[in-house]
Amino acid sequence: MTFYTNMDLNASPVPDDDEQQPYDDSVEVGYAQTEHVESAVATLRREREERRKRLKREQQDDGSRLHSQQIRNDYAPQPKRHSRIKEAPQGWLDCPAFGEPIDKIIPSKVPLDETFNESVPPGKRYSSKQLVNKQRKAGREIGLVIDLTNTTRYYSPAEWTKQGTKYAKIACKGRDAVPDNESVNKFVYEAMMFLDRQKQSKNPKYILVHCTHGHNRTGFMIIHYLMRTHVSCVAEAISIFAQRRPPGIYKRDYIEALYSFYHEVPDNMMIACPPTPEWKRPDDLDLNGEAKQDDDDDNGDPGPLHNESEDKVITNDDVLGDEVPYDQQEALRVLCYRLLEMPLGRGHAHFPGSHPVSLNSENLQLLRQRYYYATWKADGTRYMMLIMRHGCFLIDRNFSFRRVQMRFPHRSLQGLQDMTLIDGEMIIDTVPDSGLKRRYLAYDLMALGSVSKTRLPFSERWKMLEDEIIQPRNNEKGLERGAKSNPLYKYDMELFSVRRKAFWVLLTVKKVLKVFIPSLCHDADGLIFQGWDDPYVTRTHEGLLKWKYPEMNSVDFLFELTNDNRQLVFLYERGKKKLMDGARISFTDDVDPSSVAGRIVECSWNKEEQCWACMRIRSDKSTPNDINTYRKVMRSITDNITEEKLLEETDEITLLPMYADRMNVRVHTKMAQHRRRLPPQC
Repeated sequence: MTFYTNMDLNASPVPDDDEQQPYDDSVEVGYAQTEHVESAVATLRREREERRKRLKREQQDDGSRLHSQQIRNDYAPQPKRHSRIKEAPQGWLDCPAFGEPIDKIIPSKVPLDETFNESVPPGKRYSSKQLVNKQRKAGREIGLVIDLTNTTRYYSPAEWTKQGTKYAKIACKGRDAVPDNESVNKFVYEAMMFLDRQKQSKNPKYILVHCTHGHNRTGFMIIHYLMRTHVSCVAEAISIFAQRRPPGIYKRDYIEALYSFYHEVPDNMMIACPPTPEWKRPDDLDLNGEAKQDDDDDNGDPGPLHNESEDKVITNDDVLGDEVPYDQQEALRVLCYRLLEMPLGRGHAHFPGSHPVSLNSENLQLLRQRYYYATWKADGTRYMMLIMRHGCFLIDRNFSFRRVQMRFPHRSLQGLQDMTLIDGEMIIDTVPDSGLKRRYLAYDLMALGSVSKTRLPFSERWKMLEDEIIQPRNNEKGLERGAKSNPLYKYDMELFSVRRKAFWVLLTVKKVLKVFIPSLCHDADGLIFQGWDDPYVTRTHEGLLKWKYPEMNSVDFLFELTNDNRQLVFLYERGKKKLMDGARISFTDDVDPSSVAGRIVECSWNKEEQCWACMRIRSDKSTPNDINTYRKVMRSITDNITEEKLLEETDEITLLPMYADRMNVRVHTKMAQHRRRLPPQC
């Protein structure tokens, strides 16, 4: 055994070549006059205490020594003042440097720059340069570094960028909190985009991901990536990471958060969590004689854990889902336009969904010219939904995307839907004995598996919506007799349920108005008339008609106030604000007009007061109605198509041959299907 005497931990060691000494080698320390050999841990602790006392004595003597030396020689160099030694994170020294690649993603502990050399023995050092050399020796070139630490003290990003390596910082707290969903979305998108670009390269580069030790936060992010790209089971993804970076994630709250996020339960309802590694043991003091932090948080005290109350009242104004990176949102917008077969241009930031027009005496005649079905007009929030392999995205009227964790299996129950676009509305049902429940009423399908379906008639798209989207979910849930069920995934943990909205022939309009709508568990304000043979028409669809109860006809205005509290009411015309001279909005006593200034206000016409009356604030919209929409609503208000008049018209229309013939075909088809199901007669 080799012994070192008069060891000075402040002395800068000679730079070492990381390839000359393996990282697992330990530095042996001893004293020639001792009768026994201390353990490395006992020696290190004793030397820390001796060093703390020596530092204290030297700092007291610093001033007197400096003064006497300056008297002896005015040109003598100033003695070096003792600065704080940068201490490596607790457990870092013995933590393995990195794991094996997982789909070209390398988990690693944080590399420390040379300013940490005084506290890190030569054989334990792991800088960015040493990291790169080790990976190159293994035949791997690093192209992207994703830093998950919540500090900037370990190294400068320039260590990567100067050598042409892309660097991304996603700061995540390491104490009492798992990475938030927005950070996860950013990580997964960064990794997906980088690796997708590498597919075209003959020599694809790798991603290096690190937190402090490369296990919990790093594992949490990589498992999210696996779940959204390759694996469909949390337990499998956790196992893959643990095999490539032993022992894997060892914090129970991280593992529980993964199961909860992906709405799964572990086998036998038991979460397996490996014990804390031997190298992750807290020490009493650091080299400065102070208590050591167990993480890299620069923010002081840990933030409170976020727990939503289960009793929280849900509303249509709630913001659903998690924010996605700006670049991803732009890419998803382009994808939606492609799936809808819309040309890209300056206007690709506008919501492309189909909009109905108000029913009036003129377009009412369309019901006589084309075959229509009817459904109720729910008073909910409009969303398109883009279903991708790596997540589902709610698309609001502002054409903003937010990710929600949902599951849409293929019809065969083998794999998940990808690049599928549907349309619908979010409603809140008041369910007896259960309270408020969110439901997404899907009513159209525009693309399936990256193939646009917009040119198909509505009747086919509506049927595909049931067969390809709704029924596979029901089958997997085991709701149908003999269906295959997935016991691991819990659909009831999703943010909302999904149903297909019903449509009926015009003959049933009276029953819809008199029986169905009054029995609904959510609000409805009228009817929608959908052309049965129509393609999907983006933006304003002149053949898609909406009828509202006369008192519910409304216009969405932009409301503003001047400094002297004068009302300004705006619409849009050719994408610009248009002031509606003389327009006025009345508010109820419990609404302060100044509190809604700058907001979109949905208003109905008050005939008695000859002004607009505020119905609600449209939190889901950022722009008012177009002037043309306003004119159509005003035409509808003027024509005043009441419920009685509408029923008279539909009764007359359904007697037309176009409707009567189709109704006869439907009746004969149903009778034939019924006869085929009857048992043979003896």
